[in-house]
Amino acid sequence: MSGLIVPPGAGRKLVTKAQEVTFKVTGADGSSISFFEVVVPPGFDVGAHTHQRSQEFFYVLDGELDLLAFEPVDRTEESWYDWKSAAGDRAVRASAGSCMFIPPGTPHAFRNSTDKPARMLFQSYPSPDHERYFEEICEIFSAGRTVSSDAVQKLRDSYDVQQITPLRYGPPVPQNSPAARGA
Repeated sequence: MSGLIVPPGAGRKLVTKAQEVTFKVTGADGSSISFFEVVVPPGFDVGAHTHQRSQEFFYVLDGELDLLAFEPVDRTEESWYDWKSAAGDRAVRASAGSCMFIPPGTPHAFRNSTDKPARMLFQSYPSPDHERYFEEICEIFSAGRTVSSDAVQKLRDSYDVQQITPLRYGPPVPQNSPAARGA
């Protein structure tokens, strides 16, 4: 038996206008955990969501991302930017070297509210759920000029993604706005 070494830039890439995902280690490699390198473009917001069966780990490699990993006092359906936990937690602006662990059932989100791409290592258990999800969502993002929210919701429903706030892809939130400050 042998391990797997994946050099920089290697792996199967899926690229759309809304995301770039490189599969680093997958179920096909014998792993029970899927590892991806993800480029998060300016203005991308995955939306707050939960998974009942999956656990995830995010590690910021380059750039900055706003991260959320808690149950809020009040779940709002339009935006997670102002959420607050019973303990006073709020979304965090995370830079390179920051990480986030998500156990099953925990609301979480990330967005790039800057004007520069961010890059993260993303790990998901069990494989191959997120592998298939990324393949299918890239097909949706590549299908035309607009993204069908119905198609995204149908996909998420089939992959244990309970969406709380919408996925968004557009211009980044201005840095001095209340949403960027988490206010």
